[in-house]
Amino acid sequence: MNLEKTYDPSAIEGKLYTKWLNKKYFHAEVDRTKKPFTIVIPPPNITGKLHMGHALDNTLQDILIRYKRMQGYNALWQPGTDHASIATEVKIIEELKKEGIDKADLGREKFLERAWQWKEEYGGRIIQQLKTLGSSCDWDRERFTMDEGCNKAVEEVFVKLYEKGYIYKDYRIVNWCPECQTTISDAEVVYEEQAGHFWHINYPIVGSDEMVEIATTRPETMLGDTAVAVNPNDDRYKHLIGKKVILPIVNKEIPVVADEYVDMEFGTGVVKITPAHDPNDFEVGKRHNLEQINVMNDDGTINENGGKYAGMDRYEARKAIVEELKNLGLLVKIEDHVHNVGTHDRCKTTVEPMMKLQWFVRMDEMAKPAIEALKSGQLKFVPERFDKTYLNWLENIRDWCISRQLWWGHRIPAYYCDDCGQIIVARKADAPAKCPKCGSAHIHQDEDTLDTWFSSALWPFSTLGWPQKTEDLDYFYPTDVLVTGYDIIFFWVIRMVFSGIEQTGKVPFHTVLIHGLVRDSQGRKMSKSLGNGIDPLEVIDKYGADALRFTLVTGNAPGNDMRFYWERVEASRNFANKVWNASRFMLMNFEQAGEKGISIDGVQLSDLTQADKWILSKANTLAKEVTDNMDRFELGIAVQKLYDFIWEEFCDWYIEMVKPRLYNDEDTTKAAALWTLKTVLIQVLKLLHPYMPFITEEIFCNVQSEEESIMISSWPVYKEAWNFSEDENAVETIKEAVRGIRNVRAGMNVPPSKKAKVIVVSENEGVRHIFENSRSFFATLAYASEVLVQEDKDGIGDDAVSAVIEGAVIYMPFAELVDIEKEIQRLEKEEERLNKEIKRCSGMLDNPNFVSKAPEAKITAEKEKLEKYTNMLAQVKERLAALN
Repeated sequence: MNLEKTYDPSAIEGKLYTKWLNKKYFHAEVDRTKKPFTIVIPPPNITGKLHMGHALDNTLQDILIRYKRMQGYNALWQPGTDHASIATEVKIIEELKKEGIDKADLGREKFLERAWQWKEEYGGRIIQQLKTLGSSCDWDRERFTMDEGCNKAVEEVFVKLYEKGYIYKDYRIVNWCPECQTTISDAEVVYEEQAGHFWHINYPIVGSDEMVEIATTRPETMLGDTAVAVNPNDDRYKHLIGKKVILPIVNKEIPVVADEYVDMEFGTGVVKITPAHDPNDFEVGKRHNLEQINVMNDDGTINENGGKYAGMDRYEARKAIVEELKNLGLLVKIEDHVHNVGTHDRCKTTVEPMMKLQWFVRMDEMAKPAIEALKSGQLKFVPERFDKTYLNWLENIRDWCISRQLWWGHRIPAYYCDDCGQIIVARKADAPAKCPKCGSAHIHQDEDTLDTWFSSALWPFSTLGWPQKTEDLDYFYPTDVLVTGYDIIFFWVIRMVFSGIEQTGKVPFHTVLIHGLVRDSQGRKMSKSLGNGIDPLEVIDKYGADALRFTLVTGNAPGNDMRFYWERVEASRNFANKVWNASRFMLMNFEQAGEKGISIDGVQLSDLTQADKWILSKANTLAKEVTDNMDRFELGIAVQKLYDFIWEEFCDWYIEMVKPRLYNDEDTTKAAALWTLKTVLIQVLKLLHPYMPFITEEIFCNVQSEEESIMISSWPVYKEAWNFSEDENAVETIKEAVRGIRNVRAGMNVPPSKKAKVIVVSENEGVRHIFENSRSFFATLAYASEVLVQEDKDGIGDDAVSAVIEGAVIYMPFAELVDIEKEIQRLEKEEERLNKEIKRCSGMLDNPNFVSKAPEAKITAEKEKLEKYTNMLAQVKERLAALN
């Protein structure tokens, strides 16, 4: 049994992680004798590196999986990475540009070769970083969203949904990035507040001298207007319904339609309808059978439908159109307007809503069972407030655009006949050699790939072998808990739920544990632009993985954001040192006891003292409470209880209580003290292990030899035999007395080295019995030269100071606490100093020049000092009077 003098995480963490891997402790195989518990990792992008969000997310998962593993579950934490189609493609294009190579010139096949090379070189980087954090994933099962098994699952789902009529190809509004020239998902659109304008424009009414005023933030899209709309209940405009207006610049007539989509209170109450460039307008256009005119090219320039503006960049066209409207006298006014603008999170380009021919998933039917899963209780969110977010999104869901104009990703399994245009959707093994409609052999596959979220939506079951009916799938699916941040609840969680139900008939997990963001110390979101991101690996390098993990969980409540402070990491490291030093103290005493032939073998509960039973009973209750908290996913509350118990009850109280017994070779209860120390230490190490796996493993393997790893040891359970409530109450009485004594001594500036007689007076025989039984450690904790326990105040002088507790009064002779002559001298010097300070403050505040010229803060500070010194002087005089 040996622990280094100083706790050095860098010396133990890598060594222990290698041991765990070699021993296959993380690996799970189907075992029908055990109940499974499964978590799937939110697969990090192969482009990514560990950030604080990853650190928090994976720490929470690791806590749960380690906890369940120790409880005896067959625990599987399924790891893997996501191909991150657009993020990876952007990275590779950047590399190619540095080499002077254009993606188009390279060609698809050569580009994909480069992509796979990039994946092999950089794709595993974040996995190694997760290992540094201590993540106990089953790395033997590591998956990738574009591996062979996931490819088959994606292809199978696409074909099945197409055959069912749930996947279709059509013209609809999508998020279009003019820079990357692809559709992007809602998850990749970041809304930023930008300063813009409302341009108010008059549209002339046909056959009248009247004008109708509209307001728009995107004047360039008016080139594609096919109507203006008013609310049918708006009395101001009822007379216009059915009439036509002249679209300025384009000079064509477009109808005035009535639609309840129009907000009468917003703007002028009249809106331009551009079905090809706005999702709401698109729906209005469908209701009124309006023409859809796209006026933009893929690169954000105006196309041939824009007439004389064709070829111009969208923002150049905006300026030119505004200028022409001004010249035509149709520009009413320009208002400043701050609004949310969607930008692509990768390239920061403003996203253009555009109508494109794309592949979509029909969502109305698939959303229904996902809604029912929550309402029926098959699925629950922790905390419950995210139910509303989930339901709101599903109940207002739009069809999902799943095609991307990229090369890296799952290529859409759709084939086209070049001669007759027939579309054939088929699995790769069944790819058509000729058209089933016209017999042509001129067939080509769709160039587009699928949205990354399409494959990650299948993650809980595709990683377990689906669509094959594997043993793993049957045993480990559905999974149990999904841990993720609230920022991707819509994009990933919901898609996994409806995909899981649709493909397997089962909800993919029963609980979704939602955590918040890790913000900087000022509460700001960590970002590259602010330069306030903190590298978890830097924290680990400086303080160790355990300290980082402990910091991320302490004070953490489900769904809430947290702030990162370096001071808190320092405090976590200090806590680790406390545990380490307490363990070394115990080992040192075990070694010394062994040299003297003292053994803990054969110690019975009946051998324990009151103090032993107190700490054992407290540790017993702690196990029950921590287990209850963890089962409710209150991980932050559980770890705070552990912290308080280990630091205060175990280290600051119990260890101090047993020192007199450990240092006395004649004490017959020494073995009981050692047994209790070891038993309670092992108990708390096990409870702490999911949070701080490395330090607990190192200590555990040094303080006992019965088990080879804390990872595979059993989780502590409440034992009725360890319930010593009477002894708990007794020791709590002792602690109350010690606190009272220490407060009195502190108030009198008595150093701990100054011993004094302590007299416990109580009419209650039970209370007296408590102090008589605890005399040895009570004397140590109370800095007592002698402890007397009596029924009345006989023999106690009038000069004794006292501390009152429930059922007793504790007395200490004043003369034993304080050298009266020295204390009088000290207080007289303090009186002199305070009088000088009061005179100085009063002089400044009575000086008209100071009061009129000094800053208000300085005057306030001096007033506060005067009040403080006056109060202190009164206390000093009171003490002097008592002493004299």
